[in-house]
Amino acid sequence: MENFPVEVIGIILSHLGSARDIVIASLTCKKWKDAWHNYLHALSFNTRDWHIYGEVCSGHLEMFITCTLFQTRGLQCLTILMDYDHVFNVTPVIAWVMSTRDTLRQLRYNVRTWPDFNIIDKCGRERLEVLSLARNPILRVDPRYHKFPCLKSLSLSSVSISALDLSLLLSACPKLETFSIVSPDIAMSDLQASIELNSSSLKEFFIESFVVDRFILEAESLENLHLTDCTFEVFELIGKGTLKVLKIDDVSVIHLNIGDSTENLEILDVFHSTILWPEFYNMISKASNLKKLRLWSVVFDNEDEGLSSLMNVVVLELGWTTISDLFSVWVAGLLEGCP
Repeated sequence: MENFPVEVIGIILSHLGSARDIVIASLTCKKWKDAWHNYLHALSFNTRDWHIYGEVCSGHLEMFITCTLFQTRGLQCLTILMDYDHVFNVTPVIAWVMSTRDTLRQLRYNVRTWPDFNIIDKCGRERLEVLSLARNPILRVDPRYHKFPCLKSLSLSSVSISALDLSLLLSACPKLETFSIVSPDIAMSDLQASIELNSSSLKEFFIESFVVDRFILEAESLENLHLTDCTFEVFELIGKGTLKVLKIDDVSVIHLNIGDSTENLEILDVFHSTILWPEFYNMISKASNLKKLRLWSVVFDNEDEGLSSLMNVVVLELGWTTISDLFSVWVAGLLEGCP
């Protein structure tokens, strides 16, 4: 190991990731400490990595993170994930983000912070490729100032944000490919709860624990759509037929308008959901390339049409917790459509 270039040692430490392991490894010799200071690319402070994090007060954790972080140069990936009991003061958090903004490509921050601050004001937006934010608000999005030209992955969990700012944030990410939003606190500006998002580059969209009257997503390159634990009156996807994978899990929706985007759909997975049959039929009848169909505990309303021939389906999985007399008839009809 003594003959390893210090740059290689930096790569090894970066693969360790955990701040605890990196600090311990750097104590072995001067070269490893030099690698930590000058060639470390990834650093993680995560309660899952070390149980002691959960036993130390927030103030001591802030000091440990500050001392460790400020001894690095050229950091590209930073993860700070603490349990719900910890609350960090905003002053050191801003210092951490500001000190790494010129080099950071990936930022994952999941800690309650007091008082509230707008993290997208402080992070380095020009280089950032991955941003994962949880339990913090996005207070304002200014399209003239907040631009993320390189951002490819965005994840928001338990984040407070207005519907307008959410739309502006996606518009500020011209290269965004993956977007995940879980349990958001969305502020609406009018009486009817409506959200409209637009992204020409988005390929994967995951949404969980979301309740809104009307949700419209315009994404001409979308390939993977996953809805989980959601309630909509209207969910509409405006695309160009690029959708390949659609998963609907524990969703109640009155109007599901995505039929025009399913011509290249290959996988459809519906689990514990309530959907109007005519709209489901419209969607499935246009999916001529469908290869895998999974329906489990699905409630259909107004089930008065059969399925068109599903010529390309090779995997069919059906299941209900409550089976009526018509179940066998319906299954037989499905099997006939899947030669």
